[in-house]
Amino acid sequence: MKHDQHGLSRRGFVRGSVIGGAGVGAPVLLPLVSAHAAAESGATNGTSGPASHTATDFTDQSAALAPDKTVATACQFCNSNCRLNVDLKAGRILAVRGEDHDPVQQGQLCVKAELMPQLVYNAERLTRPLRRVSGTKGSPHSKFEAVSWEEALHTIARKFLALRDAGQAHTIANRTTGRLPRGTGSLVARLFAMLGSPNNTDVGPVCNDAGGNALATTFGLGNFTNGYGTDGSTGNDDLGSARHYLFLGTNQAETHPVTFDYLLRGREKTKATLTVVDPRLTPTGTVADRWVASKPHTDLALLLAMLHHIVEEGLYDKAFVKRWVVGFDELRAHLAKHQYTPSWAAKVTGLKANVITEMAVEYATAKPAAIFCNAGISHQLGAFDTYRVATFLAAVTGNIGQPGGGCNFMHNTWPGDLHLPPLKAEVPERREALPVGPDYFAESILTNNPYRLRAVVTQGNPLVSSANTTKVKKAFEQLDFYVYTGLFMEEAAYYADIILPVCSGLEMEGVYMRRDDRAIRWQDQVVDRVGESRPDWEIWIGLAHALAELDTRRPGAEWREAFPERWMDYKNLWDDFVTHTPGMGGMTRRRMRKRSEPLRWPCPTTDHPGVSTLYLDHPSWYQASESLNPAHRGKRFLTPSGKVEITTSELEKKLAVTGHSALPIFYTHPEVTGKNPTLAYSRKFVTNPINPQAVTHPVRLGVPGSDAVHRDFPLMGMTGRPSVVHFAEVTHWTPTGKQLNGIRFIQIHPDTARRLGIADRDDVRVESPRGSVTGTALLWAGIRADTVFVPNTFGPAQKLGDLFDDPRYEAANTLPDDRFYDNLSGQQAFKCFACRVVKA
Repeated sequence: MKHDQHGLSRRGFVRGSVIGGAGVGAPVLLPLVSAHAAAESGATNGTSGPASHTATDFTDQSAALAPDKTVATACQFCNSNCRLNVDLKAGRILAVRGEDHDPVQQGQLCVKAELMPQLVYNAERLTRPLRRVSGTKGSPHSKFEAVSWEEALHTIARKFLALRDAGQAHTIANRTTGRLPRGTGSLVARLFAMLGSPNNTDVGPVCNDAGGNALATTFGLGNFTNGYGTDGSTGNDDLGSARHYLFLGTNQAETHPVTFDYLLRGREKTKATLTVVDPRLTPTGTVADRWVASKPHTDLALLLAMLHHIVEEGLYDKAFVKRWVVGFDELRAHLAKHQYTPSWAAKVTGLKANVITEMAVEYATAKPAAIFCNAGISHQLGAFDTYRVATFLAAVTGNIGQPGGGCNFMHNTWPGDLHLPPLKAEVPERREALPVGPDYFAESILTNNPYRLRAVVTQGNPLVSSANTTKVKKAFEQLDFYVYTGLFMEEAAYYADIILPVCSGLEMEGVYMRRDDRAIRWQDQVVDRVGESRPDWEIWIGLAHALAELDTRRPGAEWREAFPERWMDYKNLWDDFVTHTPGMGGMTRRRMRKRSEPLRWPCPTTDHPGVSTLYLDHPSWYQASESLNPAHRGKRFLTPSGKVEITTSELEKKLAVTGHSALPIFYTHPEVTGKNPTLAYSRKFVTNPINPQAVTHPVRLGVPGSDAVHRDFPLMGMTGRPSVVHFAEVTHWTPTGKQLNGIRFIQIHPDTARRLGIADRDDVRVESPRGSVTGTALLWAGIRADTVFVPNTFGPAQKLGDLFDDPRYEAANTLPDDRFYDNLSGQQAFKCFACRVVKA
């Protein structure tokens, strides 16, 4: 496939091409006219540098539109973590500009930059705390009344303390989202420790935790291994220097457009090849050299076969394996024993054996080669095992600890657990946490297994993001007490007892988003907070102070000492994070504010450049690794052995309790066509070895599959991002978001549609054994004939679409089965469900 197939410009994913801006650094919102618009409209050569023309700026010397202030902040959406330079006039936002001096961003922005102000200037914003006064939980006719912050926080505190005093602290749970000021989760964990609840859960099992779990198991750290841009320790480009990119389950043109553009600029220089594995053709696959349309949920088979070919043909890096890899001989024997050959994988994946062989050879011989994965892998039943095999692929070819290589499992970034000063107060013993992943909340509420949750706080919207929406609705109807925090009256808000309004990204200072390569920016506050909204860290500190006032068992002074008032100022909170978090000593607010590009972790001192390539055999890495733990001194890989660990006796024993092995065997979702080996869950609970604070159900792998479900539901469905316009549900609450992408287009192959009597743009209904959702048929030749794509993040409360007469869609997660999940990482299997499509 040619790089310019379909006439798509390399820069068509970012502002300056597809949306009609005027090139690098062009502002969003303000009117610009390009002096070379006619010539520009036909350009598809994908030049990588700044635009060769200048825009005519009709705001120059405009009394009304010339800004009187520019504030540097950052986008709150994807993990490209773009700098936004926001122009203001009299305190009102005029324009949003990219950062020209960031060598990765190069001034570029995607369409979502102009959605940021629309979160501020939005009539649907929640502006005051609310309390339920009437109506059935979940009903759109629910009535709420405004209350003060003091009353709202005291109501929550009284409920939490009553449960604790009744010996039910473990029935209190919180679910965070990835879109929070950094460190909020650390405050939640501290408060829950003092209450005695183990259920302060993270959104990771909904997002991409499996990749981080696999990275930590094999290499020592659970983070994206390589960096965008120049490595400050060597002066060399990192990921832009790759000679081959292998993308599995990642559509970066639409999910991470600005960092993807950086990779494509590097590709133009190095002539690197790009292979994209995805059951459907996306803008990412369109610019690839090879698009590989494998059957959903079969990436584990593909990777095992590539690994088998590389090992059997001697294409692995023998010197690296001998010095740095533990368990290679066992891996070789395992692959041979199970005969995971390309011919075997061809039958499972629907690919040709020679294609799999070519992919293996290209990856093994194009040094360096970088693997990228995202939700397309994370949202599989065997996510942890699939990611583990991907780490083996990088390890045996010597592509780990190598600039331009690595296992770049997206959203497994940093910061995660930011450390606060040690608690001086005693904390109660806590019983085991629920199985990892907030999607288990519904099971707990409905079945009391292993116990019933009674009070839940969420950041984010489980009524759209959690699997098996019908079941989640039923659970939240029965939940005793629910606190919703958010910007808008999303679907989940109608189930709440208390609603707390939060700030958008432009209304706060601090560190909000992070780039995938462990890099962060400091952002300044751009505009005043909307109404009485508060940033999340203030909410949790405020709740701690409400607990201090009402707690009759623990002295109030202990709560106030654990959550000092000075932390209400995020600058002070960040200073304490820097002081107490390993490897973070150089990431001061002062340093980050001076930088035009983000700063990568680990960064132990203010003169350390930050680590780009993890595990690089270089003094800067050894200094950084020792700062994480003095026991790491002299270690290249941060595993017990100091080497890459494919399998060890300790690891084998650790995983065996859950039914897994350090050397994965192939299995897949029971609703994948073809009677593939699958799994069965035990009813008992064991301690989760990957997340030892929680329990999990052991599994039996390799159970014979059945195609019975496909008699009535012959197709395989998968969910995913609607387009570059949307990120989660929040962008659906902007006028531009709904204008550009307010229709749910169900992608279906023309041959399949023809057999079903469905025409392009017909209203259709996608049905699974769990329920059904509606959408508009989009006949798409670039999708497998046995597969249907259903865009997620739509929900029935999204009233901004009414302006365009858009339907109010039910959540796509009505379709997947929440019973099938990765029992190690907690990841839900959103990427495959048996379904059928009928005319609506």
